[in-house]
Amino acid sequence: MLADLSPLIAATTQWLTCSYPACGGALAAALGEVQARQAVTVAAWLRYPTPTDAALVAMAGPGGSAGLDWITGADTATPDYADDFAWRTWVDEVVASWAACLLTDTDLARLAVTEIAEGSHATGVPVEFRRLVAPDTQDRQAAALLRHPDLLDPVAALHRPALHERLDPGRALIARAFG
Repeated sequence: MLADLSPLIAATTQWLTCSYPACGGALAAALGEVQARQAVTVAAWLRYPTPTDAALVAMAGPGGSAGLDWITGADTATPDYADDFAWRTWVDEVVASWAACLLTDTDLARLAVTEIAEGSHATGVPVEFRRLVAPDTQDRQAAALLRHPDLLDPVAALHRPALHERLDPGRALIARAFG
């Protein structure tokens, strides 16, 4: 049984990079993809923290990109070949939303990376998410759309409260009560 999240991570990364493309050529596209993949990886590891969780989502399926496509307007495009869009079935809406939150808030991204450092996915493997938590000027320029808070807000807002609850349950509860 598939116990890793690589199909989900790849598809959700592809959805983000297609929806919010990099600006400035091949190097910018590569930098944008790295940032998206790091954010999606952190979000997926938070959402599915154990091998059992990963196996269950692989068995049940993550849900696909239909809701996200509707929000971004990509649902109006008609594919020439259905096979070209089969990867969209592996897109996870919650993971995409959490990744959007992480891409637009480096403090939240640092908190998330700290959280996953203790999890089972990072065990025995040195994991670095520098482009996510400490993007330099070139990273920010390459991913201008991918990190733009106003552009990503419709996607980030979908599941932002659940991410805050996952990372800091007490603070999220207080924010809801007084926010």
